[in-house]
Amino acid sequence: MPWTVEKHRRSRLGRQVEEKEVQESISPPTDYRHIFPEFLPSPVWYKRDKLCEKLERRDMMRRRSALHIPEFYVGSILAVTVSDPHAPGKQNRFVGICIIREQQGLISKFTVRNVIDGEGVEIMYDMYNPTIQKIEVLKLEKRLDDELYYLRDAPKEYSTVPFDMWPVIHPKGTPVPVNTIKVKLNPKPWLERWERKQLKGIERPELREKFWIRAKALAEPWEKYDTMKIYRKSINDDDQKEIFRDVYQQQMELKRKKAEKARAMLRAKST
Repeated sequence: MPWTVEKHRRSRLGRQVEEKEVQESISPPTDYRHIFPEFLPSPVWYKRDKLCEKLERRDMMRRRSALHIPEFYVGSILAVTVSDPHAPGKQNRFVGICIIREQQGLISKFTVRNVIDGEGVEIMYDMYNPTIQKIEVLKLEKRLDDELYYLRDAPKEYSTVPFDMWPVIHPKGTPVPVNTIKVKLNPKPWLERWERKQLKGIERPELREKFWIRAKALAEPWEKYDTMKIYRKSINDDDQKEIFRDVYQQQMELKRKKAEKARAMLRAKST
């Protein structure tokens, strides 16, 4: 006589299979890798640990439940408010252009630059630092390059942002605009040899021919066709889908908890 199992009985293995199928059916938005680059781990294989990465993502989402970290990119104009026991009002607000986003996970950082009293000032913030009270995006935009370090060798007007700048409203659902401005560099000396970097956001500097000959000799245009090097410096698509699926699920769970908390507060006020 064949064995029969009641429909209402489900084994633990069956539940795990069903949960896995449900998780795989969840598809996060495709632009998450640009909005949340810090959730992608290091591409260096010996620095990776999936369990640590998952726990770190939970800590990051827990911090995001207390602090709203908006979408921003290199080139966006930000206003960052941090707690400062030595400042008037116990807080300090700095406005400037985001010139770099770097690192991964809880140690991810971003740097904001402005010109104050004729001097360039840069502040590097740890994105998940508990002293950060507020991050505002005054103008959401991208630049042609992933790093804007060359603003250090550019005229001051390219880095100057007024502290009383009003926010520029970005219509929801529209693509993020790309600022195609070409920065004109100051005459040499520079902090780096910018002519040797493949930069799109600067005007061609006026240099003697020997500098361009040397830059051409050191150039490696074949690197963009080196698929193995690109693979080693990136996270494969399957891992990215798994990571951002986890981020998406945790984000939906946080939204659900916030909605429940808001409803509970409304019920408490009505009674």
